[in-house]
Amino acid sequence: MKITSVKSHVLQYELPEELGYSQQYYARRTAHIVEVSTDEGITGWGECFGPGAIAVANAAIVEKVIAPMILGADPLDRDVLWHRVYNLTRDHGQKGMPLQALSGVDIALWDIAGKVAGLPLHKLIGGAHRTRVPAYGYGMMLKRESVADHVARFADEAAAIRDMGFVATKMKLGLGPRDDIKLARAVRDGAGDGFRIMADANHCYTTADAFHVGRALDEMEFYWFEEPVAPEDLDGYRELRAGLRVNISGGEAEFNRWGWRAILENRGLDIAQPEVCALGGVSEYLRVLALCHAHFTPVVNHVWGSAVAVAVNLQLLAAMPPLPGGLNPWEPMLEFDTTDNRFRDELLAEPLDIQGQVKASGGTVAVPDGPGLGVEPDRAFLAHYAWNT
Repeated sequence: MKITSVKSHVLQYELPEELGYSQQYYARRTAHIVEVSTDEGITGWGECFGPGAIAVANAAIVEKVIAPMILGADPLDRDVLWHRVYNLTRDHGQKGMPLQALSGVDIALWDIAGKVAGLPLHKLIGGAHRTRVPAYGYGMMLKRESVADHVARFADEAAAIRDMGFVATKMKLGLGPRDDIKLARAVRDGAGDGFRIMADANHCYTTADAFHVGRALDEMEFYWFEEPVAPEDLDGYRELRAGLRVNISGGEAEFNRWGWRAILENRGLDIAQPEVCALGGVSEYLRVLALCHAHFTPVVNHVWGSAVAVAVNLQLLAAMPPLPGGLNPWEPMLEFDTTDNRFRDELLAEPLDIQGQVKASGGTVAVPDGPGLGVEPDRAFLAHYAWNT
């Protein structure tokens, strides 16, 4: 079997309303799907993390840089190909967009391997520790509105996500420390005592401001405080973990096993959040997961993107060993964005219907059992939403 083509599908549409987080507002939804074809008619699908112009840049890396390195190769030699691409590009990008681009290709190669074997991805990895995965819903995005309007809306959204059946919910921070504490209080009030809630700062604070907000999250019994400071600030992460009760989480902006080695050896995370569509694909994710568990650091995958990203993460979460084990071990969760996302809800020939599953099951989602990722994109949908840059 040989690889005959590597193609990027960059998709985009106008959102019904502008959304924001601590770094920016955005009015369009983007997805970057990778298609790897073979001479035996087997096609693999993957996804690259990165919105907007980042997706366009990654598409050029996929098609102009990576594709020539792997065309004609056996797609089952995925680890050989991973290291070929990484070694030939490491002088130009050990992090960031080159790894995001490689991630989409690598995921597609794993999809091909599963289809050749007739097995779902979790079987290739070693089997399912769980056949259903608990899901948490995040929302409560920032908008161009007053603090008072944010407070009222966040309380309502927290209650709505709880009532959808999700096992937990996550809010955005980013108005500034004083106002962010007001938002956190609104979410606690809306969700109610005893419901698990988390806060995501998207690295908008100094360490001092993160301590100020983190102490308030402690008092309100938040489960985790995500990306409180810049991903480069490893000392800040370590100080926050040592000084706060709330779990410190992060890692979505870290890449490959070498970047993750530095984070984990620094002991700055209570919960690791690797992003498989960014850090190097399934091949590198498995190495990062092993590093996390070697440091006894639990993992809750970061998930952002289309139904392809959701499917690959369901496969990986199914195959994740319990840590540390026992009759009632600590369990991972599936991250689910509750905001408008056609690329998640309508992309597939047979939709996953995550929200329907959550509502019907009491908060869990079934792991796809078809070969590879267990999902297939609708080609008509890909053509309709293609972003012709």
